[in-house]
Amino acid sequence: MTTTTLPGYKAGTWTIDPSHSEVSFSVRHLLISKVKGKFEKFDATFVTAENPLESSVTATAEVTSVNTNDENRDGHLRTNDFFDAPAFPTISFVSTGMRADGENYLIDGDFTMKGVTKPVTFKAEFGGFGNDLYGNYKAGLTATAKINRNDFGVNWNAPLEAGGVLVGEEVTITIDLQASLQA
Repeated sequence: MTTTTLPGYKAGTWTIDPSHSEVSFSVRHLLISKVKGKFEKFDATFVTAENPLESSVTATAEVTSVNTNDENRDGHLRTNDFFDAPAFPTISFVSTGMRADGENYLIDGDFTMKGVTKPVTFKAEFGGFGNDLYGNYKAGLTATAKINRNDFGVNWNAPLEAGGVLVGEEVTITIDLQASLQA
């Protein structure tokens, strides 16, 4: 990957535009459908290097801001059964490297949830670069990763009468970001 394969690429420090960004997740529910949720409060900083593969990202999401459109479920998610928000108020990701993968890019890093840190790779698809109506230089990307929630100590579940369990183990994380280049 070079700057020529990313038209409009610029080195610098980027911060997210929260009104045009979202951190969401989905997990299988009742073995038949998926529950989706998002974190209302999150932050990220990207530092793009002259060589794009030497770029880095740090990101956090506030656990208490979890929103699945069900107040009771959100309250349960904040307890020790799931995220344990009082003891572990944030979920974080710190990149350790970046690799080209065809048209997309892989961002390797350390993902920390509920006090457990494990390596996770996000597959990133860059949307492009350009100026907004106010002259701010913007970048857009979507990144996805799959984790096993049990690997992070998020083990609560309930058996179903017909067999199986209430909540799936695999969680898909999707990050849709628009970021602004800082002057």
